[in-house]
Amino acid sequence: MTDQLAHSDLPREILGDAYEKLALFHKKLEEEGEPRGIIGPRDVDIIWERHILNSAALVPFLLEEMDDVRSVKPIIGDIGSGGGFPGIIVAACLPDVPLYLVEPMERRVEWLHEVVDELDLKNVTLVRARAQEVVPGKVAEHIKSLLPKHFKGFDIVTCRAVAPMTKLTGMVFPLIAPSGKLVTLKGRSVETELEKAAKEMKKYGAVSPVVYEAPVGGDLESTRVLVVEKK
Repeated sequence: MTDQLAHSDLPREILGDAYEKLALFHKKLEEEGEPRGIIGPRDVDIIWERHILNSAALVPFLLEEMDDVRSVKPIIGDIGSGGGFPGIIVAACLPDVPLYLVEPMERRVEWLHEVVDELDLKNVTLVRARAQEVVPGKVAEHIKSLLPKHFKGFDIVTCRAVAPMTKLTGMVFPLIAPSGKLVTLKGRSVETELEKAAKEMKKYGAVSPVVYEAPVGGDLESTRVLVVEKK
């Protein structure tokens, strides 16, 4: 099955310097993604749009928020990295930014190791762990050596399709440093999610949520990005 954007210049135009590496990722997804349970059968001909370019729509927002956080060299945590969305795409687009991909499932971590090696992503650290094992001050022994010394949380946390905000808030905000941000891809029901999660957000110091319409490129359907600050 051929990707609908296989003969389009759009991926190269959008991804710029990251295109060559992400074209390798696309090829691996096309050949191995469905059999290994990384993508569904309906996604095989829309990998560029649904997974790679959709994830890349997050990058301008990450750049903007990195300018806003207090850390000299911000670090990003991608929680529930799964098949690498958006973490692998972000890493390829921002090669100078340290990125930690946190994923608990062994077979997905094995996949991510292969992708990181094949794409030669030197800014990526893979952390096989559940979110609660990465909480500053409570970091699990088996991953302490993977995280920065005196780890106080990620300056920015990102994720895609992990959980609704009622659950996601308690999962990721303990991992975010004070004054850090959650910058995440969300669906059309994000405002409803925020309403339902108001109590949880207050509990975890999640404030000032802003929803942005994020262009994917060309005439492709836009996505949505949610930015929330931690007190």
